[in-house]
Order: sequence, then C-alpha cells, then structure tokens
Amino acid sequence: MAHTEAQLQALETALAKGEHRVSFGDKTVEYRSVDELKAAIREVKRGILEQAAATGLWPGAPRQIRVTTSKGF
Repeated sequence: MAHTEAQLQALETALAKGEHRVSFGDKTVEYRSVDELKAAIREVKRGILEQAAATGLWPGAPRQIRVTTSKGF
C-alpha cells in the first residue's frame, strides 16, 4: 500500500490529541491503544522512506571508493 504524508500527519495529530480514531479520505480506523497507534506511525514512516528510496528521492547506501597506490608499476 502506498503511504502518504497526509496519512502520517493524521496519525501524528491523533496521537498528539490522545485520540484512538483516525480518519483520512473515506476510511476511518480505530486503534485499541497508544502503542498500536505508534506502531502504525512507524509503519507509515517506513513505507514512505521505502517509496522515497525506490524512486531515488532518498539516497541509498553511501558509496565507498577506495584508492590504493604503490611505488612503480
């Protein structure tokens, strides 16, 4: 499922207000606990970062270039 910034914002707003019911678009989800809501926020953040890495908007692992030299040929 493609996660959006709007979904993340809705989840974080609900957490800040202490609510357990989150609505975005035409869907409403009710979480049983704060821990479940925090897990959903982590999942959405992970999904957004994966999408960004897949499209090249977020860099992947850094490249390493190693240069070795020696005297002569």
